[in-house]
Amino acid sequence: MPSVIRSASPRHTGITKFTNCRLVRGDELVWDDVWVSSATGKILRSQSAFYDELIMPDEVVDLGGRIVSPGFIECQLNGAYGFNFSTIADDMAQYGKQLRDLNRKLAQTGVTSYVPTVTSQTSELYKRVLPYLGPSGASRCAQEGAESLGAHVEGPFLNPARNGVHNPSALRVASSLSDLEDMYGATNITPSPSSFHRQKPSQEESEGEDDESSLPSPDQQHGNNDTIPIKMITVAPELGSMTSLIPALVSRGVIVSIGHSEATYEQASAAVAAGATMITHLFNAMRPLHHRDPGIFGVLGAPDRSSDYSTSPAHESPSPSRPAGPRPYFGLIADGIHLHPATVKIAWHAHPAGLVLVTDAMHMVGLPDGRYPWTNGEGEHFIVKRGNVLELEGTGGVIAGSSITLVDCVSNFLNYTGATIPEALRAVTATPAAMLGVQRVKGCLDAGADADLVVLSERSEDGGKRELVVDEVWKFGIKIFERGSDKIV
Repeated sequence: MPSVIRSASPRHTGITKFTNCRLVRGDELVWDDVWVSSATGKILRSQSAFYDELIMPDEVVDLGGRIVSPGFIECQLNGAYGFNFSTIADDMAQYGKQLRDLNRKLAQTGVTSYVPTVTSQTSELYKRVLPYLGPSGASRCAQEGAESLGAHVEGPFLNPARNGVHNPSALRVASSLSDLEDMYGATNITPSPSSFHRQKPSQEESEGEDDESSLPSPDQQHGNNDTIPIKMITVAPELGSMTSLIPALVSRGVIVSIGHSEATYEQASAAVAAGATMITHLFNAMRPLHHRDPGIFGVLGAPDRSSDYSTSPAHESPSPSRPAGPRPYFGLIADGIHLHPATVKIAWHAHPAGLVLVTDAMHMVGLPDGRYPWTNGEGEHFIVKRGNVLELEGTGGVIAGSSITLVDCVSNFLNYTGATIPEALRAVTATPAAMLGVQRVKGCLDAGADADLVVLSERSEDGGKRELVVDEVWKFGIKIFERGSDKIV
């Protein structure tokens, strides 16, 4: 356990200094100190605080060589601990209460920010639940646990041929933006005129270091009262007019992800050229890779040639000889069930900078084996949990999400790929932050970023198996979890 030295200074600064620790900096673990402020909720520039402003920390925490990572960011979570985002409560005040309980429990797994996911449902359900799931970080209250960065609507504009567990009767085809506004509720997908508008940067811009003036302020990036609840939408771009609608969605600040789709390589490339920047759970519920038709996976192998499209119409379909621009990010479920370990490794090597580890976890996370009701459009549906395997009842074994935690996905990824610890942690910190457009605020340990931290121990078993363990979680510079404690501290 860490040793804590309390300052003898009568001046209380709200500052904690972590020392004797290894910080995740890019693709390296760097021995260094990190200072955080509970007053501002930010990471401090330590030399400036100590030498220029003569500030002493209230506490110095010796971490004994353990790892300090940015807080984890989960980009596909359907629910957990008995609470399903895709459900309507008789009293919606209870929905809000259960959501707050989930946020506190989720933080104990190292997740400090996440994108709550709602599957293919009725219009009524979307309109009832989405206002609860929008960005929640404006209060900057550490004790609330994990914060939402905005909702992910995974459906219902998906291909019935690749529905997975989504009820085919709930799926729809869009011919205009009004179809989406009617489905989700116009206020959930249409920013107010006073909102901050900015098309999400390309992957290259997201990873740049110099032009901070081009980025929105933290309040503009998340937690702004004008921010719409929907942050991301998964669509099948080959259906209806969806590809032509992508630029308009992007202009509203919505991230468009390709998923549950039969798209060919050419159709997927056209969607990327139009502004799609993410792929939902790569390989699952999509056309498989074929040597003559690589499908959606093929866009990860295309060279980045965004300049080719700077003056091209967004609707112009690229050809195999003229691939789309910046390669998209992609979600990967490393639970040992959805994908073979070799498949995980292949995807990582295809596009290391684009990999985002996700759980696709359901509300059975943290619950015992059993048969659980699940809202799936109309009718009565159940998911059966046996160990870590979830299956939709009555389908002969169709996988229904996962019950894994994100830190366990990271450990699996380490063992499947031989990646270094910083490379694995990047897939749940810096890369999802860049995909969501909140880099420099989330997903890093740079001065000025939110002080969302995870303290990790590493374990090795006989045979070389590696595991990361969450020891502590800090939110906005305040410790909210310590292993061995059953509740937020």
